[in-house]
Amino acid sequence: MKTRILRFNAKDRINFDQISSGKKKVETRAATDKYRKIEKGDVLVFVCGKERVEKKIKKVEVYKSLDAMFRKINFKKIMPDQASTSDCKKIYMKYPGYKEKLPKFGVVAFYL
Repeated sequence: MKTRILRFNAKDRINFDQISSGKKKVETRAATDKYRKIEKGDVLVFVCGKERVEKKIKKVEVYKSLDAMFRKINFKKIMPDQASTSDCKKIYMKYPGYKEKLPKFGVVAFYL
């Protein structure tokens, strides 16, 4: 078991708050080597500003695309405040480098 730190920018505070409250059940990242090394049982320490919250990973899955992920996981577990997978995809495309990273690496889902 390893402890991994995942940081949120202040503008993405809603994600941190949803993880803290338990509303967000799955955290995702582009499946680069850095994130592919994270395993079931590891502890993720989410940091936003000076606040921290720890969550143990129950399961990890890697998908080739957002579409493949959304076929398996209800989008409300990933982005609880969004109305559709289309809205979720628009948000992913706003994250720095994700337009390039997602087609190349896919997406990794951490079940919290």
